[in-house]
Amino acid sequence: MKDINKLIVANWKMNPQSKKDAEIIFKNISLFVKNLKKIDVVVCPPFPYLYIKDKIKNKKLKLGSQDVFYEKEGSYTSEVSIGMLKDFGAEYVIIGHSERRMTGDTNSIINKKILATLKAKINPIFCIGESKRDANGFYLSFIKQQIIEGLALVTKPQMKNVVIAYEPVWAIGSNAVREATAGEFIEIRIYIKKIIADLFDIKTANDIKIIYGGSVHPTNANIFIKDGGADGLLVGRDSLNKKLFGQIINLVK
Repeated sequence: MKDINKLIVANWKMNPQSKKDAEIIFKNISLFVKNLKKIDVVVCPPFPYLYIKDKIKNKKLKLGSQDVFYEKEGSYTSEVSIGMLKDFGAEYVIIGHSERRMTGDTNSIINKKILATLKAKINPIFCIGESKRDANGFYLSFIKQQIIEGLALVTKPQMKNVVIAYEPVWAIGSNAVREATAGEFIEIRIYIKKIIADLFDIKTANDIKIIYGGSVHPTNANIFIKDGGADGLLVGRDSLNKKLFGQIINLVK
């Protein structure tokens, strides 16, 4: 398996509520990642704040988007195209996040978004994950279907740009049943690699970057990186907090 940089993705969701605060958060992160090595940090702000990458220049800090629409242009009120994101300098796009799936993104829609993103030479962060775990292991079939349908028509060469983020919905937010364990992530990580190997080949499976995203905080970040073997983390709420996000990056470093 090739040596790959760890990937830390900050998903700001619908925060903060002012461009002033957005600039402060972005600047704090920018200063923190200045001397990082072998770690790529991607900030995914709400669409109105994509401009901050030009305002606060730092090659170490990469810009991402929380979503994208699959059509290039047209009469699609409120949607944002991949061309618009590219023009702002976005290098990554979160696709299939559980919160987007709950508002109507199907596997078919997610697949269209992934194909459009890859065509534009931007890296999709493809989110998968089950809403609950059952004793019979049916959740594994659910995850398999998400992957197969989400990656339909994606070519083997394109897979080098795909990042898979495992986010167990049952471990996210205030309604979480409990936190996921490193062992559970290892199980899913191996399972994802087997599916990718079946779809493409073993080399593609070995090389793919699989990150964890499920209420990541300083206490569990090291568990998923060190014990779970995660290639990185998708961080939500704590990415808005200078101190907490800094702790997470330091743990990965």
